[in-house]
Amino acid sequence: MARVQRMLDACAELLDEAGYAELTTTKIAERAGVAIGSVYQFFPDKKAITQALGLRYLDIFSARIVRRITEQNFDHWTETVDAIIDEYVTMHREEPGFRFLRFGDAIDPKLLDSTRENNQVIATRLRDLLISLAGAVQSEKLDLAVLVSVEAADAVLKMAFRDDADGDPRLITAAKQLVRSYLEHVFGDEPDTAQELHESTDDRSPA
Repeated sequence: MARVQRMLDACAELLDEAGYAELTTTKIAERAGVAIGSVYQFFPDKKAITQALGLRYLDIFSARIVRRITEQNFDHWTETVDAIIDEYVTMHREEPGFRFLRFGDAIDPKLLDSTRENNQVIATRLRDLLISLAGAVQSEKLDLAVLVSVEAADAVLKMAFRDDADGDPRLITAAKQLVRSYLEHVFGDEPDTAQELHESTDDRSPA
């Protein structure tokens, strides 16, 4: 597993340096300090390596969200939306290779799971986190709301990073506003409906 992690680290570094077109299993092996046979022992080709890297990014993203939600006492569910987007932005700025690969859509819209689009995989993960950590109630309504939110935020955040390596702050703010407004429209702000998305400890309205 240590060798696999070195291969994924090498893949991330090489994506940052030259992109997917220039990526090869040979270069990954050389950068990771392993024999090429070790690469093929775990991965049939470079796409499989980037898939594993994309899934690792998803695990890192999930862990960051868990930490934010458990460590911070949010006054309202809208703060959870902001925190999720902030963690994505931080990964884009700091995580090696993420600015190129993101969660795989730069290579294949179904890189993470051949049966579903990448954003569907992300939405499912976020929905499960909201249910387990934020008190959301499982429902088809929640499933659709999270998927639409992921798709909308993804589109705007791509714009934010298109010409600005750190992300255009205006567009990052717009992504948050877009998702919050949509969710407020879907769930309302009454305690009984808002609880479907987030179990708040009080009934305060968003700032």
